[in-house]
Amino acid sequence: MRAVILDLKGLEAIDLAPIEKSVSELICYELTRPDQVLERVKGADILITNKTAINAEVMDAAEHLKYICVLATGTNVVDKEEAAERGIPVSNCVAYGVSSVVQHVWSMILALHTNLVSYVNDVQKGQWQRSDQFCFLDYPIVELEGKTLGIIGYGNLGEGVASVASAFGMKVLVVQSLSGNGQDPDRVSMDELIVTSDVISLHCPLTDNTENLFDRSTFKKMKSTAFLINAARGGIVNEQDLVDALKSAEIAGAATDVLTVEPPKDGNPLLDPSIPNLLVTPHIAWGTLEARTRIIQQTADNIQAFLRGEHTNPV
Repeated sequence: MRAVILDLKGLEAIDLAPIEKSVSELICYELTRPDQVLERVKGADILITNKTAINAEVMDAAEHLKYICVLATGTNVVDKEEAAERGIPVSNCVAYGVSSVVQHVWSMILALHTNLVSYVNDVQKGQWQRSDQFCFLDYPIVELEGKTLGIIGYGNLGEGVASVASAFGMKVLVVQSLSGNGQDPDRVSMDELIVTSDVISLHCPLTDNTENLFDRSTFKKMKSTAFLINAARGGIVNEQDLVDALKSAEIAGAATDVLTVEPPKDGNPLLDPSIPNLLVTPHIAWGTLEARTRIIQQTADNIQAFLRGEHTNPV
């Protein structure tokens, strides 16, 4: 079996031996431009992709294609209906980054509540050296104990974030399923969660139901002391409305690891450095060394199962 990885960038530092041992030949490309795809997939039995699109035209070019692996959980880059019609199974990687994302979400929550970045920046500017006492308290520091954490999206990631809250003495609210799959008596309505929560953490997929879920009207319902955390997808939050909410102090702060367009080469309203109490990180919540190693191992496991006639992590 000849396997081709179309976009290894981000995983290039990880040992590929598990995949190499699973195939007779492994060809790796750091990145593949759209005009390079058709040439690079020729002769491949297995295509491995992260963000490079695999559609009908690509499948035609890969005339020996038997299997597609995605180096991520999201599989929107693959035309799955076309693959199914051709009898080509598609597998992804699942739950590889739960600990990594949970850790990043809590780092953002803690950084906002302690105004960590502001204090670090001021120390570097010499503010502490000029203080007339042993410390300076120019920015508010907020305790988490007794506060309410609202979780929107209660899969592995939402559960993981919620499980840490008890260590800080927080109350956890979980919103009812956004897909409308029944009512859970242990969950609350969206309105109750928005109005009640001191911290809201997003872990839902981007769908028609969740696009612009947080917009001007949502921010007006939130507590003025509340914080919003987004490690899900950029489109769930209306970015300009978030800017306006922060600048007008409708909410106390926000942190996001995702934007609507990544990378934001043409700019983004959330990159304005004058926005108060906003932390933006470059989609790295998933990126611990351990999580990336699991992606490679899961992909190897998926391939080995395929070669045995099985289909693991099907999509």
